Amino acid sequence: MVLLKKKFFAVESPVLENPFEILATSLENALGRHIKIDMTRQLKGKNADVVLEVAKKDGKIIGEMISLTVSPSYIRRIMRNSISYIEDSFQCQAKDSKLRIKFLMLTRKKIHRGVRNALRLKAIEFLTEFCKDKDLDDVFRGILDMGLQKELSQKLKKIYPLAFCDIRVIKKEK
Repeated sequence: MVLLKKKFFAVESPVLENPFEILATSLENALGRHIKIDMTRQLKGKNADVVLEVAKKDGKIIGEMISLTVSPSYIRRIMRNSISYIEDSFQCQAKDSKLRIKFLMLTRKKIHRGVRNALRLKAIEFLTEFCKDKDLDDVFRGILDMGLQKELSQKLKKIYPLAFCDIRVIKKEK
């Protein structure tokens, strides 16, 4: 029985600012693995996980973004009584791949169904327009630096002011 020595391999990511290391016996064994990274500290307390797939591109080992998920415990913590929430799931096309986006919006007070529907439709329209001319890394970068959520909240504020507006899940479709 031969024991293979494991060692750490550095992996760069075009979206994450810091490289990370994975433990594997060889680079060939590391390719195709999915790595889950907790992003709570980088997102200032928003409990979220990022899943990356290890791939080889131009002779370098990189981590390609697969999904970003905000944990259900964080969502339960921000929910309040006497508010309305709007959520939806839809597919949209980025430049290089198809995405599944699930968003969550919380209003300040209870609102009528027509207003909730108008907010939902405007959010879907804005997110599809945002994604169609950007590649996958730019979309994930916009979500991680909170620029996309801030833009979305500013657009939707004209219909009704929101207490919370965020992308709950975004994942790359096969």
